[in-house]
Amino acid sequence: MPTRTVRTVGPAAVTTVITLSCVVISLMQTFIVPIIPKLPHLLDTDASNASWAITATLLAAAVVTPIAGRLGDMYGKRRVIVASLVLVVVGSVLCAVSDSLIPVITGRTLQGLATGVIPVGISFLRDVLPAERVGGAIALVSAALGVGGAVGLPVSAAIVQYADWHVLFWVAAVLGVICLGLVAALLRESPNQSPGRFDVLGAIGLAAGLVCLLLAATKGGGWGWTSGPVLGLFAGGVVVLALWGVYELRVAQPLVDLRVTARRPVLFTNLASLMVGFSMYATSLVLPQLLQSPSATGYGLGQSVLAAGLALAPSGLVMMAFAPLSARITARHGARVTLLTGLCVIGVGYGVGLGLMAEVWQIIVMSMIVSAGVGIAYAASPALIMGAVPVTETASANGINSLMRSVGTSSSSAVMAAMLAGMSTQLGPVSVPTENGFRMTYVVALLAALAGIVLTLFIPRVRRAAAPESAPAAAAVSR
Repeated sequence: MPTRTVRTVGPAAVTTVITLSCVVISLMQTFIVPIIPKLPHLLDTDASNASWAITATLLAAAVVTPIAGRLGDMYGKRRVIVASLVLVVVGSVLCAVSDSLIPVITGRTLQGLATGVIPVGISFLRDVLPAERVGGAIALVSAALGVGGAVGLPVSAAIVQYADWHVLFWVAAVLGVICLGLVAALLRESPNQSPGRFDVLGAIGLAAGLVCLLLAATKGGGWGWTSGPVLGLFAGGVVVLALWGVYELRVAQPLVDLRVTARRPVLFTNLASLMVGFSMYATSLVLPQLLQSPSATGYGLGQSVLAAGLALAPSGLVMMAFAPLSARITARHGARVTLLTGLCVIGVGYGVGLGLMAEVWQIIVMSMIVSAGVGIAYAASPALIMGAVPVTETASANGINSLMRSVGTSSSSAVMAAMLAGMSTQLGPVSVPTENGFRMTYVVALLAALAGIVLTLFIPRVRRAAAPESAPAAAAVSR
């Protein structure tokens, strides 16, 4: 039976280190947002090529999460966290010293590959914390992901406004070094490992299939949804993933145990998580555009990038504030009820938002309601997953769950961007989304939340007794 490692620091310190590491990783997603319009000029390239600085991070993050999870289960979660933070530092420094496209894309890819910290870190908490601390710690880490995204936008906007853009990446590198030092100094390796042979072919197949699908989704708007490359990528992705699934079912030590993933609690939790990711990302993509749309349109709020970032920053704090509530709901009623509650609050937020679009304060209120729901729901997914899989597969299973959320955000980005582009109007030389276009994105996000509620209802109500070594799983299990 696995035995617990003797801790040299308390549970609060362990939770703090993992939380800070996950915040830094989430910052990587938003730090570059304020300079997106300037990237073609800064990197001396065209807009299509410059967009790869965003796409590369997205693809790398989606590919690495299940792979990092499996590596964490096999070779140790602390080792994977350390390696991921090293990638953050190296990637950030490479971007900080570069003025051309290829090095920046390479650096951004390395930053994306560090996303494995999130599922592995959550699984690490389950392994080393006392059972009574696991639920609250997972809720805090899950909320911290939103805090990193929300705080990163105004901070990066302020840096860009008052300093050279390279400072963004120097700040990211320093934060990475700090987290790396804390992990190296304070955390000891998790005792729960499942040594075996790493499924290299499975990793290549999964990566190829995901890249095809996500590349088609992210580039469809620019290349044309019915264009040959996009249709070919979609078809290729489906074929590769189908073949990959057949292979994974036959190999002795698969990268992803599809039989476990197909279990009803795991399957429907992952599908509901996809909907949470879809609903959440709509605020990240749509609200900044609404806030920054010219007031001459009659519905735009005419805010600067910095002002828009500051308006959305409270949503991250709300996410953090609702983390303890999420843990209490899970402890009393089970993670299934927590996920349902979060999705209901998200739906209410978008429903209310349909009537709150005329003032900045109204956008702030709407974003805070949605963020409260996301904060509640995000912590429930890992709890449900870890309550339904063996303790030696928690990082792998959390990696798949994180992947599903990434697929949700990627899909949301593609759908919302296509909707806003399709429902736009000319204002002088520029094209801006119409008011009805913004409203329709709210409706689609609301429908995604409703779909998530339906999917969550299919998660069985389970009550499991637990042995002492798996007590954290019992604390997280759905009822």
